Amino acid sequence: MKTTTFDYVIVGGGSAGCVLANRLSADPAVKVLLLEAGGSDRHPFFAMPAGFAKMTKGIGSWGWHTVPQKHLNNRVLRFTQAKVIGGGSSINAQLYTRGVPADYDDWELKAGATGWSYRDVLPYFKRSENNQRFANEYHAYGGPLGVSNPISPLPICEAFFQAGQELGIPFNPDFNGACQEGLGYYQLTQLNARRSSAATGFIKPVLGRSNLTVWMQARTLRVLVDAKRAIGVEIVVGDSRDPQTVLAAREVIVSSGAIGSPKLLMQSGIGPAAHLESVGVKPVHDLRGIGENLQDHLDLFVIAECTGDHTYDKYNKLHNAAWAALQYLVLKKGPVASSLFETGGFWYADRDSPSRDRSPDIQFHLGLGSGIEAGMAKLKNAGVTLNTAYLRPRSRGTVRLSSADPAAAPLLDPNYWSDPHDRDMAIKGLRLARDIIGAPAMRRYVQSEILPGSRANSDQELFEYACANAKTDHHPVGTCRMGAASDPDSVVTPDLRLIGLEGLRVVDASVMPFVPSCNTNAPTIMVAEKAADMIIQSRH
Repeated sequence: MKTTTFDYVIVGGGSAGCVLANRLSADPAVKVLLLEAGGSDRHPFFAMPAGFAKMTKGIGSWGWHTVPQKHLNNRVLRFTQAKVIGGGSSINAQLYTRGVPADYDDWELKAGATGWSYRDVLPYFKRSENNQRFANEYHAYGGPLGVSNPISPLPICEAFFQAGQELGIPFNPDFNGACQEGLGYYQLTQLNARRSSAATGFIKPVLGRSNLTVWMQARTLRVLVDAKRAIGVEIVVGDSRDPQTVLAAREVIVSSGAIGSPKLLMQSGIGPAAHLESVGVKPVHDLRGIGENLQDHLDLFVIAECTGDHTYDKYNKLHNAAWAALQYLVLKKGPVASSLFETGGFWYADRDSPSRDRSPDIQFHLGLGSGIEAGMAKLKNAGVTLNTAYLRPRSRGTVRLSSADPAAAPLLDPNYWSDPHDRDMAIKGLRLARDIIGAPAMRRYVQSEILPGSRANSDQELFEYACANAKTDHHPVGTCRMGAASDPDSVVTPDLRLIGLEGLRVVDASVMPFVPSCNTNAPTIMVAEKAADMIIQSRH
């Protein structure tokens, strides 16, 4: 068995892993290895902003599904998790959102994640940014991550803003600034009409560093533990069946995401001992919180038929698609330059609820077409989609092993709507989305609502619709949550060290105690930026 040694071994080349590899290898005296189970992002769909529409259908994805969701009439949902360098940042809709200050203050005050308040994390959001529009107390430019404005908005987007104003929802030019509420254009992780992923922003510019090694198609089988210390990992590369051992002189850093990280730890015998024994894995370190506390945003949507070709659906036809491709190649504009979900906003499911004094609890994404994501209805004529998600779910799920085989898919149970509050708020959000689509300003563009449709009006009818059509918003977090070492449900301490083992950290969305009220890519990059500082400081 071949053995190699590095100072740091980072398992997972997603958003967090790419940031860590860049920041830790900035010191030429430190040898860093980044391991990614997926392949490269050379396919043109990864660079094209509109390529997102292909990503939820399997390109660069593990192809996992949830277990039957007992509170959604036992529905099984597609659960896209990235399998490509750059991770979720290489396949997502490129929305750059951060949530609100209270999200991070709650991490510290309610979960014991000392040092993770909004005041503490804001500098790390700014460090990454290369913002095209803003330079103020909330934003910066010059960082590795391109953050820009939509290139090809359509007139229906402006009508959407007017519809909101007719309902008392203001226009907001910056969801990441002084206030989150309102409708507006999302800023996007794009640069020069191309996706700005963590791979393109943090890894490609530093591949020439002699102390940074990146192995793709490298699947990690387990973390190796000796005398209560993580000493390395066992991997297989490419089609090889022969495992290799890679040793970590300083630390093993698990950055495989909210599903992949608990899965790898449990494969390694690190996790709830009773569960590990039940699937034939010998427990090495009993830690009950691993794989618990899974949170995600569940997405409901309204689809309406348009009065004409007001969205990008017409480009599904071959001759129009050819024109769109030419327009993008020559002018860097048009539908290919669109993320298709670059318009949306934040508002309240219940104006009278206590959260009204805090921040919005519903997020909207206006989809410039129908059937954009896998599993969503596609209309014969041009359509428009308005997605809505309740941002503060109380439901908690789990990630578990299905067997001791590292190649086996995990058992994913987000346990959606196990708390009835989530269902009630989500249906209120769906009703609000219908009101926006049906507002006077939208009548120039919208002919009629197709889904849920005029026959679904009662809460029970909308519940049945939701059970048949709801999808993940691709925001899983929490399965290796950080908190005080004395808290039996914590997995990592606030410096992201795994409780009870030396030489092992977890750095990705899995450490977030609560899901932020936003898309989760920017918060994940922030977590890795802050973690890199803590790791570097711990060397001195």
